[in-house]
Amino acid sequence: MYRTKTCNDIREEHIGQTVELAGWVDTIRDHGGVIFVDLRDSAGITQTVVHDDSMLKNVNKETVISVKGTVSKRDPETVNEKLATGTVELMVDELTVLGTCHNMLPFDINESTGTREDVRLKYRYLDLRNPAIHSNIVLRSRVISHLRSLMEKRGFLDIQTPILTASSPEGARDFLVPSRKHKGKFYALPQAPQQFKQLLMVSGFEKYYQIAPCFRDEDARQDRSPGEFYQLDFEMAFATQEDVLKVCEEVISDTFTTFSDKKVTSAPFERITYADAMLKYGSDKPDLRNPLVICDLTDFFSRVDFPLFKNKPVRGIVADCAGQSRSFFENSLKFAFSIGMKGLGYITLKDGVFKGPIEKFLSDEQKKEVIDITGLKEGETLFFICDAPHIVNRYAGQIRSWLGENLGIIDKDSFRFCFIVDFPMYEIDESSGDMIFTHNPFSMPQGGLDALENKDPLEILAYQYDLVCNGVELASGAVRNHSTEIMKKAFSIVGYSEEELKKRFGALYTAFQYGAPPHAGMAPGIDRMIMLLADEETIRDVIAFPLNGNAQDLLLGAPSEVTEQQLLDANIRIRE
Repeated sequence: MYRTKTCNDIREEHIGQTVELAGWVDTIRDHGGVIFVDLRDSAGITQTVVHDDSMLKNVNKETVISVKGTVSKRDPETVNEKLATGTVELMVDELTVLGTCHNMLPFDINESTGTREDVRLKYRYLDLRNPAIHSNIVLRSRVISHLRSLMEKRGFLDIQTPILTASSPEGARDFLVPSRKHKGKFYALPQAPQQFKQLLMVSGFEKYYQIAPCFRDEDARQDRSPGEFYQLDFEMAFATQEDVLKVCEEVISDTFTTFSDKKVTSAPFERITYADAMLKYGSDKPDLRNPLVICDLTDFFSRVDFPLFKNKPVRGIVADCAGQSRSFFENSLKFAFSIGMKGLGYITLKDGVFKGPIEKFLSDEQKKEVIDITGLKEGETLFFICDAPHIVNRYAGQIRSWLGENLGIIDKDSFRFCFIVDFPMYEIDESSGDMIFTHNPFSMPQGGLDALENKDPLEILAYQYDLVCNGVELASGAVRNHSTEIMKKAFSIVGYSEEELKKRFGALYTAFQYGAPPHAGMAPGIDRMIMLLADEETIRDVIAFPLNGNAQDLLLGAPSEVTEQQLLDANIRIRE
C-alpha cells in the first residue's frame, strides 16, 4: 500500500494517528536541522517534516515519494490558512522514493501558465501538474458527468456514431484517412455526427445524445481548437424548435448554476431573431452583459443635410461618457480607424446643448427628434456609425464592444444566455458570388416547399438557432429537413443536381423515403463551456492534450512523417 490517505485528507481529528501519504515533492525548505517538504497529489498538499536529511538523498522537486509518519498539530505561527491541511503536518518516520526526477525542470510547475506556450505543450504532462490547469481538467470531467446525468434523466440514449465515415460538405475542410483496402479512396473524420444522428431518428431512436468528437481542419482561435473538439450532441424525434430549446436551456442553466458562483440566466432564455441581433448588437453572438444597444438612424439621416450619411445605413449608440477625458474620444476614433472605418462621429448633450462635430448639421427640430428616437439624456454621448450595408452592423457591433470594455460597464460576474433564431436559409458568398447555405444545409426552411418554390432565396428563413453566452457561440442547431422533396429543392438552389445530392447524401436521401419522423436537435460545445466556467482566456487551457495554434502536437510530434512502407500500404505518394 502506497498510502492510507490523500494529501488533502488529514485534519486535526487525525492528530496522533499514523498515516501514509504519496505524491510529488512540491517544495523543499531547509530550516537547519528541520526540513519541510510539501507533498502534493491530485487532492491537495500536506506539509511533512523530515528531521533526518539522509532520507532526502536523491530527492528534489517533483520527485515522487511515499512517506509514513504521525500527524501533528502545527505551531500557531506556522499555520497556513490557504491550505485545507494548513493546521497539521506529518512527522516523517519513513520515506521511500517511488519515481526520481532526474532532470532540471523546464519551468516551475506552479508558474507554468506564465511560460511560453510551445514549452508548456512540449512538456504538457508537467504543465498539467499545475493545480490551476489540473483543476480545469477535473472540472471538465465533472461537467461532462453532470451533462450525461441530466440528459439521461430526460430519457436520452447515449449512442456512439462512427469516426471513419464519408466526406461531406459541412462548412470546413475534412481530415482524410486513406483506405488500404480500397485504392484511391478515403475515409473522412466526421465534422459532426450530423447524418448519423438523423439516421438514428429514422431508425426509431427518438432521443439520442453523445459527447461527440468532431474533426475540422480549421485555423485556431482563442475559443476554437484546431483539429478536434467535443460537443454535447443531441437529437429528438417528433420535436419542434421550442422542444429542443427547452431541453438546452434547462441543461445548460443547471450546469452553469452547479459549477459557477456567477449569476446565471434562468430558463427560459431570451429569444432574439437574427435580424434583431445584427441591428441591436451588431453581431449574431451578442454579449448581453454589455447594456449598450444599437439603434437604426438611417431614416432620420435621410432627412438631414449631411452628405457623408446620405443614402447609406446609419447606426447610433448612446453611451454615458460623462467625465471621460478628451483622450477617450481620440482613442475611440483610433479604434474605429483600426477596424477599417473611415471615421466615428458623435454628439454629446451637455447642459441641454448638443456639442460635437455633427451638431452644426442638425436643426433644432432634428435635435429634438434625435432625442426622441435614441432616448439620449443629459451628459450622454451619441456615436454614429455609417458605412456600406454589408459591413455597417459589424462595425457598430465592434464599436459597441469597445465602448462597453473601455467604459467598464460589462457585468463580468454573470453568464448571460440567449438564443438567436430565424437565421436566413441562404446567403451570397462574398468571394465567389454564389448562393450558399448560411447555416446547416440539412435545416428545414420556414414555409417548407412553398417558400423554396415561391420566395426569393435570400428572404427565406430557416428553423435554425444558436445558443450564445457572453458573446460566445456555445451551440448551434436546427429543425431538420426530413422530406426528400424539400431536400431536392433546397439543395438545387445552391447548385446541386438530384444525382449529386444522391451521391453526396445518399443514405439520408434514401432513408427519408422509408418514413422519417420530424426531428430537431443541437450541439453545445463542451470545450467552450468549460472555458467559460473556468474563466480561461484560451480554449487550450481546458483540454488535456491540445494542438498548438499551428495545429501541431508538440508533445508527440504530430503531424509527422511516416515510412515509405506505410505510404505504400495506404496507396499514397507524396508529391513535391
